[in-house]
Formats: sequence, C-alpha cells, structure tokens
Amino acid sequence: MYLSVVIPVYNESANLDHLCSRLLPILDGLHKPYEVILINDGSKDNSQAILDRIHAARTDVIKVIQFARNYGQHPAIMAGFEMAQGEVVVTMDADLQNPPEEIPKLLACIDAGHDVVGGYRGTRLDSAYRKFVSKISNVVRERITKIEMRDQGCMLRAYKRNIIRLIVESNESTPFVTVLAQYFASNPTEIEVAHEERHGGVSNYNLYKLIRYNFDLFTGFSLVPLQLFTIFGMILSALSGVLVLILALRRIFIGPESEGLFTLFGILFLLVGVTITGLGIIGEYVGRIYLEVRQRPRYVIRKVLGNNK
Repeated sequence: MYLSVVIPVYNESANLDHLCSRLLPILDGLHKPYEVILINDGSKDNSQAILDRIHAARTDVIKVIQFARNYGQHPAIMAGFEMAQGEVVVTMDADLQNPPEEIPKLLACIDAGHDVVGGYRGTRLDSAYRKFVSKISNVVRERITKIEMRDQGCMLRAYKRNIIRLIVESNESTPFVTVLAQYFASNPTEIEVAHEERHGGVSNYNLYKLIRYNFDLFTGFSLVPLQLFTIFGMILSALSGVLVLILALRRIFIGPESEGLFTLFGILFLLVGVTITGLGIIGEYVGRIYLEVRQRPRYVIRKVLGNNK
C-alpha cells in the first residue's frame, strides 16, 4: 500500500459526496495502491448513512470507522493512523477547505526525501477572527514549545510510515498530531497549499474548543507556563514584601492611616487573581497527568467497514 488518506468526519453530511467526487479521481490518477479512511467522530446528522453508501460504492479503497460518540479531531486521526497501511499517510479535513487537488504536491515532497510535509494556507478564506486567533496561537506555540511550524491548524499534511509509528506508539491520551509529527521529524518541510471556503455546513470549532485546543498544545509540549508563573509569583512576592516593609515603617514613624485602605484592597484582589490563575495552570497539568495515568482508551469504536488488516 503506497498511500493512506485519513479524514475525520463530524456532521459533514453536506460535504461527503462532493469530497469523494473530487478526491477519488485524484487518487486514482496516481496509479498506485491507496486507501481512504473516513472516521465518523460521533456525528449527529446522517453522515454515517452517507459513509455506508460511499463504502458500498468503492469497497476496494474506502474504509470507515464509526466512533461510539464524539471524541475530537485528533483522537479520530489517531484511529485512522492505527488502521492505515500506507507507506505515506495524508490527513485532511472533510469540509473541502483543504482541496484534494493539492495532495500530489505533498507526495512529491515525500518522494523527494522529507518525512513530514506540512501545508500552510497561503490565502485563507476564514473570518478575520479565526485568522487572528490562528496567528496568535502559532506565535505563542513557537515561543513556548520551540517547535517551528508555519501553520499548525492546517490539517493537509503528509507523513512517512516511521513518523506514524512513533505517533501511535507515543500512546498519549490527548495527542496533538501535527505538533507530535514535527517533534519526531528529522527532515520536515512546509509548502503553501490552497484554501477554500467550506463547501457546506458550519464550522465545528467554537471559542471553547479553540481554548481547549491551545491548552492541550501548551501542556503537552512545554513547562514554560508553569515556569513563567513561578517567576511571576516570585516577583510579586518580593514586591509584596517591600510594600509590607514600607507600611510597617510608615506605621512606626508616622502612625496608622486609613487613606490607603482601598489601595490595599486592590493589591489584595490582584494577588488573589494571580493565585487563582496559577492554580488553573497547575490544574491543567495535573488534569493531563490524570488522563495519562488512568489509561482509558482514547476512543471506543462502534463499527468498522473495510478493515482487512
């Protein structure tokens, strides 16, 4: 098997037929053995019925994994990685914002000797808000994790088999696939790929999911948030000590005064806010440790179509 294409699906009934009508001719034109693995990540629409029909029409190349419920994009990709048999694995989204016509460009870079090929969106057709959040995430990720990637949110990527093996063997309960691959790669590269508007349906990412997405990234690859909070806490402690000393000397030599009462309240509220924030950061790391230690399965599969491994 030369190529496996892994595609997570969540409420994409409006896109699946059009996706396959564009994707399969491109892959057939490669004239090499391939498979397409579609993972239904607990869709609430009729995506599974469409996937069943697509599989029945092309049982030679289409494989379908149905999750028992929604587990998230990256666990869905991990399920595809575990089933994939190709020497090269390509990931993409089902909403057609990643044009399948760009896949040959990724494969050319793999054939040239690169073990990870990341796509970055040249002209993004997302909202200004999504582009701003993505830009901030990329800058913060590079500063905190020291992992260089131009566009961590672009799922149109290609990986060699050895990278897929390392990702699967990492056995993380909350894997961050794109950054893990970059971490394991010895000869990665990035190329510009086209970006299209969503063909149908609505985006499955909201503000909460974007925040969780970045928490998983930072807590999974760096201790910098904890270290920064420790340094900030030490600075605040030193400043608070100086303030206490000044107030004590003032009381001794000048006498008690009440004019600064609300200033002290403001300082107190600041310190309480910093403490709560620090506890939240620590809680994120403790929670991640908890998820790893309990070793529950990343996902539960209800049905598999076309798995002949």
